[in-house]
Amino acid sequence: MQDLQIDWLKSFVAAVDAGSLSSAAPEVHRSQSAVSMQIKKLESATGYRLLVRGARQLQLTHEGQTLLGYARRMLDLHAEAQAALQGDSLSGVVKLGVPDDYASRYLTPVLKRFAPRHGGVEIQLDCEQSTALIPRVARGELDLALVSRDHPRRGTLLFHEPMVWVGSAQFDIWRRDPLPIAVYEAASLGRRSAINSLALQGRPYKVVYNSSNLAGQIAAVESGLAVAALTQCSAPPHLRVLGPDEGLGPLEPMEVALYRSQASRGSKAVDSLHRMLLQTLRSPLNG
Repeated sequence: MQDLQIDWLKSFVAAVDAGSLSSAAPEVHRSQSAVSMQIKKLESATGYRLLVRGARQLQLTHEGQTLLGYARRMLDLHAEAQAALQGDSLSGVVKLGVPDDYASRYLTPVLKRFAPRHGGVEIQLDCEQSTALIPRVARGELDLALVSRDHPRRGTLLFHEPMVWVGSAQFDIWRRDPLPIAVYEAASLGRRSAINSLALQGRPYKVVYNSSNLAGQIAAVESGLAVAALTQCSAPPHLRVLGPDEGLGPLEPMEVALYRSQASRGSKAVDSLHRMLLQTLRSPLNG
């Protein structure tokens, strides 16, 4: 087996993350044909086919899946070696967006690792719902955002976040008919998941509280106004998780993705945080 070149591995990982050769090309600052050639060289060196074209995006072969984990580690170590030899010369501003419910559970641990390594990078953090963050990334107002994605090709899939019904143990609101619910704004995926679940059950409901933030949802539940559908990571432990025993059916999980703006391509500061978020948060099941 030939040595595996860093440039080949970069093109391979970029193609997997982007889902297509055309989308991977800007990530590695090459043409689509050059990316294709790099991957062919990598396949020739390993002696295995690594990627096949699926119906919607590239798919990993068994050997490609095996190599992917090693490739990520090799690229991470390569980047660390470069940073160590160059000193901490990384600087700039990264505009980052995240919904309230993902901030403390998923983003805070990454920023705690990133900040000591790159003191010259300023992080500007905006907390909004995914429905507000996605268009801001598309317009280039934000460099990166951790979002509940609204489209299968939106960003890089990190993991699936379960949704749960919650209510206050002090109030048996879930016994009421119609069921009083607290929801996010009309375009919210969480709202859609809640209403779809109730519709499938044929359970009558009434929206009694609207709020665009997590604190508002929790306040409505704590005060006994309603039950709510929250991401599992954001459900406070003092609230009761509701299910079949309370007459509530399952909820569709959220697809949590890392979405990057085209305008941020070429920023080393954004590259570094993007890489750390992928390395830290991506589920092994998603490559």
